[in-house]
Amino acid sequence: MLTVGDTLPPLKIPVQQGTASLPGDETLDLGKTDGKWKVLFYWPKDFTFVCPTEIVGYGQLKGEFAKNDAVLIGASTDTSHVHFAWRQSDPQLAAADFPWLADNAKKLADALGIVHADEGVAYRATFIIDPDNVIQHVSVNGLNVGRNPAETLRILKALQTEELTACNWNEGEEVLRPVAA
Repeated sequence: MLTVGDTLPPLKIPVQQGTASLPGDETLDLGKTDGKWKVLFYWPKDFTFVCPTEIVGYGQLKGEFAKNDAVLIGASTDTSHVHFAWRQSDPQLAAADFPWLADNAKKLADALGIVHADEGVAYRATFIIDPDNVIQHVSVNGLNVGRNPAETLRILKALQTEELTACNWNEGEEVLRPVAA
C-alpha cells in the first residue's frame, strides 16, 4: 500500500460529477496539482448502507475543505453510470457536489494497494495529498466501519501548519515548540 511520502500515481481516471446529464468520457488527471491539497477518499460500493453516510458527511464539509485550499475527490470501483444512478436516486448524494472517480478498472485502487482481496472492492481508504502530489496522511478502515470527515479536516489543518501538533489539536490552538537544551 502507498503511504506517507509516496507520490500519488499520475493517472487519468474516469470521473462523474453532478446529475444534470449522463456521464460522458470525462476523466480527472491526478497528475495535475493546481497548487491545491487533495483529499481522496474511497468507499467500497455504491448503493450500500455505510457509504452514503460518509459521502454526505464529506459533502457537507466541502466548503471547509475548499477554505483550506483542498479539493475533495470521492472514489469507488463502480462505473460512472452507477455513480450517476445513485446520485439520481438520493437528493443528499446529488448535493454531494464533488468529483466521484469511477475506478471500475481498479487502476488507482490497485496502485494505491487498497483493494480487498476477497471482496474485490476498495477499502474505506482516505489519503491527504499535498500540493506537490505527495501523500501526507493515510487511513484505512475495514468495509464495515465508517469514517469521520471532520477528523480528516482536522488532520488536513494540522498538516498545513507544518508544525508539531498535539493529540486532539484543533485549529487556533498552540502548536508544540520543543525547548532547546
